[in-house]
Amino acid sequence: MTAPALEGEAAACLAGLDAALTGGPLPALAAVSSPALDLALRALAKQHGAAAVPLLERLAGAAADKEHRRAARRALYRLEQAGLARAAVPPGRPVVTREAEHPVRAWLSGIDGSGSRAAWILFEGGLGGGLRLCSLILNDEAGIMDAAGGPIARKRLEAELRALRESQKLPWVEVDGRRACALVADALALHERLGTVPPPEFARWRKLIGEVKPQASRADTREKLPAAFTVDTPSGVEPPRDPAAIARSAELLDLPELMGWFIDPARVQHEALALLQLRESRLVLSDQIKAEREATIVNGAIEAQLPEAARRRWAARLRAMAEIFRMTGRPEAGALAEDTAAALADPEQPATAIPFARALAARAIEMASEVALGRTRLDDVTRAPVRRARP
Repeated sequence: MTAPALEGEAAACLAGLDAALTGGPLPALAAVSSPALDLALRALAKQHGAAAVPLLERLAGAAADKEHRRAARRALYRLEQAGLARAAVPPGRPVVTREAEHPVRAWLSGIDGSGSRAAWILFEGGLGGGLRLCSLILNDEAGIMDAAGGPIARKRLEAELRALRESQKLPWVEVDGRRACALVADALALHERLGTVPPPEFARWRKLIGEVKPQASRADTREKLPAAFTVDTPSGVEPPRDPAAIARSAELLDLPELMGWFIDPARVQHEALALLQLRESRLVLSDQIKAEREATIVNGAIEAQLPEAARRRWAARLRAMAEIFRMTGRPEAGALAEDTAAALADPEQPATAIPFARALAARAIEMASEVALGRTRLDDVTRAPVRRARP
């Protein structure tokens, strides 16, 4: 092919390439000779520089003729040598999206005499995957008392659960993870009201609990969660009360789970001394008069230590235990606890007329008497919230 003919063929090819460069289709190159295409590509690169790279890459990958693809690669190489070609982008690793860490299981213990209960919340997911167990002590007067935990294998988790059921005096039940997180949110709200902060060990778990609203502020919780996971009674609604059950309410404190329930003995030391003086008095008093005076002492302790706020707190503890009694197959104890809770929460019902309240105070006075006589240490029977020491 003569030089003028080659130049003419290359010029025609260059016109088609220019059109493709502005968004048009690739030109038909089947009839274009390799020398003419090479000449056209040189001219294209000279005129457009780096802007020609996308078109050259299309030709290098899509041209039907092998020689045409080679010509396009040579043009790309020349631009690269001139510093005008795009640097090759290494294939990136596939992006793996992981589900956000969230609670998948949870366990709650019964409530002890200080208003504390343990909560285990199992989280799954997150960047590292796997399981993490958060162990908490929650108190209805002080908030979060202790926090611990970390990564855990499934096999070890099952072993820990077996050991827990065998060694703990209080019953444990499995609940929905959202329910446990709501209890933690309640504890955080309590910290805010008291102007206190959770222990520093809780900081790493705080964001995992999420934006769960406190149970007390969620009016629709009972509608959204299974009945077995709710322990609060909606505002203004109390379960029916059985007068005969209220008369038997003190029997609740004979249950193994509630043997440690009584008012803090440190708060009834005055009443304990009065009772000791009555019992040790040399005055000859009839049994009836002694019983009346003891009743007066107990009444004074109840009126001083069970104001409305304290009654609501004990009622909430009873409702929580009623839930646990039902979940562990003891519906009668659950019903008795519910009825007693309703009586305590009713401001129209005098606390001195509720046998359960009288038993709480009487047991506390007896404990305080033992302390006054030196038979036991106050630290051993205190019901005040105490942060537990780590083993």
